[in-house]
Amino acid sequence: MSLRAAFAEGRFAVSSEVGPPTGTDVSEMLETADMLHGRVDALNVTDNQAAVMRLSTIAACIHLKQHGHDPVFQVTCRDRNRLGLQSDLLGAASFGITEVLALTGDHVVVGDHPEAAAVFDLESVQLLDTVATLADGSDLAGNELTGSPEFFVGAVVTPDANPIRPQLAKFEKKVRSGARFFQTQAVYDAESFLRFMEYARQFDVRVLAGLVVPRSARMARFMNKNIPGITVPNAIIEELDASEDPVQTGVDVTGRFIREVREHCDGVHIMAIGAEHLVPRVLDAAGL
Repeated sequence: MSLRAAFAEGRFAVSSEVGPPTGTDVSEMLETADMLHGRVDALNVTDNQAAVMRLSTIAACIHLKQHGHDPVFQVTCRDRNRLGLQSDLLGAASFGITEVLALTGDHVVVGDHPEAAAVFDLESVQLLDTVATLADGSDLAGNELTGSPEFFVGAVVTPDANPIRPQLAKFEKKVRSGARFFQTQAVYDAESFLRFMEYARQFDVRVLAGLVVPRSARMARFMNKNIPGITVPNAIIEELDASEDPVQTGVDVTGRFIREVREHCDGVHIMAIGAEHLVPRVLDAAGL
């Protein structure tokens, strides 16, 4: 199964994430993928997430593909110029990896190699344009390709950004540049998310609500303080604080949110951040 197939069939889609290892041993990544098999439609493979060095995303995608999984190839603009980005996109397509999530990427200063040169030759909208150019049969220099890829490409949006107008303007640019689906930054306030969905429904795109499973009140407060665009409501923080089992409470909170928004979006993207074993519990809590 894949996101493209789920959307085509009109099903409520579910995706999650796997992180490539920091070395060459992919066994844990594959075990996580096997554990999620049958419960999710696709697995996002993160690209040096938070600017922390890991095994190449394209290599991780190939491992997953060869083991019967459907990876979404995350591509960030931070580490590669337009030559490298085009090469990696074509390389992925040559292995049948055609579902892509285009991202600008976290800056190197937040990661484990802060002295690295940040490239950012392109940004996310330009990367979407690059994907469309390759699909049309040429590269960014106008050279004809011998074999052109067919991508199903997505992008990200932050419904809780403040102010919201610049985020919505960029959303519209991404739609015009070919984004077929969107994964949101983590959302917790169903009412706020549904207002965003009223706006998003004027466009012919699919939207997955992004969900980070909050495992403690401390984690929720950290996200509020340090991650732009994420707002965990005080009521949820208080619920986590008062819980004797905050992990289970976080699972229940996430499942409750899915039930509240399920009829208004096209799916969910669950980010368990190192606790992927919780994803099936979230889906059970949501009745999926």
